[in-house]
Amino acid sequence: MLPSIFRLLARLPLSWLHAAGAALGRVVYWCSPTYAARLRENLVESGVCGGEAQCAAMLDAAIAEAGKSVTELVAVWYGRDDDVARLVVECERWEIVERARARGRGILFLTPHLGCFEISALYAAQRMPITVLYRPPKRRWIEPLMIEGRSRWRATVAPANLRGVRMLYKALARGEAVGLLPDQAPGEGEGVWAEFFGRPAYTMTLGKRLQQASGATVIMAFAERLPDGRGFRLHLEELAPEHLDEASLNRAVEAQVRRRPEQYLWSYNRYKTPAGAEPPPAKAQGTRHKAQG
Repeated sequence: MLPSIFRLLARLPLSWLHAAGAALGRVVYWCSPTYAARLRENLVESGVCGGEAQCAAMLDAAIAEAGKSVTELVAVWYGRDDDVARLVVECERWEIVERARARGRGILFLTPHLGCFEISALYAAQRMPITVLYRPPKRRWIEPLMIEGRSRWRATVAPANLRGVRMLYKALARGEAVGLLPDQAPGEGEGVWAEFFGRPAYTMTLGKRLQQASGATVIMAFAERLPDGRGFRLHLEELAPEHLDEASLNRAVEAQVRRRPEQYLWSYNRYKTPAGAEPPPAKAQGTRHKAQG
């Protein structure tokens, strides 16, 4: 039932979906104090905006962009193939992907919670096999919708468990591409503490381990959301393997976020301590408290 409804809604212009998303974002912000507080705190403490007026304007934009990231999923996941293929209107530096494919050692795409991160993997899937790691949502009814929407062209989804990680290793061994969210908070034992915008964030080590095991080329991907529903511009940047230590990885994500900070998902609980994990070291906590003071 829901997929059929979504396929009908996917025929609407992207500008309409984005307008509805901006309204949705504001409704959720005002109806959920916990969500609103986290979004505000993460944005303001990041230091990407300076001064009360600039922060207020960026907060308003970030609230709207967060809503757009939800409603645009209808077009990305359930639009017709030819319509989805046209959503990315420009791709910068695709040649680095072709050079990486020629090496035959696989590609590791790192896509932060920035812009339309869902479209990045589907753009690649039109051109090559790609296996994308995903974390099953808490609301189980969403998972089949997510899997159906993400399994288009030559895209395969891999759950964030041991079986899924093995799928990633095997895909790279075949010289294929894999995709990760480098700023996704990992589970206990799957990360280390490293600063992200001046605060300790539990940061995944999986990307580094995958690259070291395969020799894959690492490419940061960011699909910028263009105004007025004009689609997306895909930015690509190759990262040197030595920049995959956790501190350097977070700095690379920060650099991408600073390009369009209002399109970052500031409401994501990036600074949580995973169940069973040791809390951040005292030095990192002190740095955070000093920044707050």
